[in-house]
Amino acid sequence: MNVNKTPIVHPYDPDTYGDAAFDPVDDAPDLSTPYWIEQFSKVKVQRGRPLAAATKISTTIRLDPEVIAHFKAEGPGWQSRINEALRKAAGL
Repeated sequence: MNVNKTPIVHPYDPDTYGDAAFDPVDDAPDLSTPYWIEQFSKVKVQRGRPLAAATKISTTIRLDPEVIAHFKAEGPGWQSRINEALRKAAGL
């Protein structure tokens, strides 16, 4: 059976990829050195989404299906558009 197969090339082969080939042994910094340990200790750990200046309140509201369909038909962001319409109606 004669099958054309391209030769397997190692992704770190400088003969194939030139000087830009990444060698994980030589190119990756040693992250256990005192310099990196100090750098990592300075970084503030942030988890989750940043809080907005004015947080919103989750609530349940019953609206007509036609109202929801109208806002959803305009695409993503329909809840924000409903919020803006309610703010306008409330004079805010």
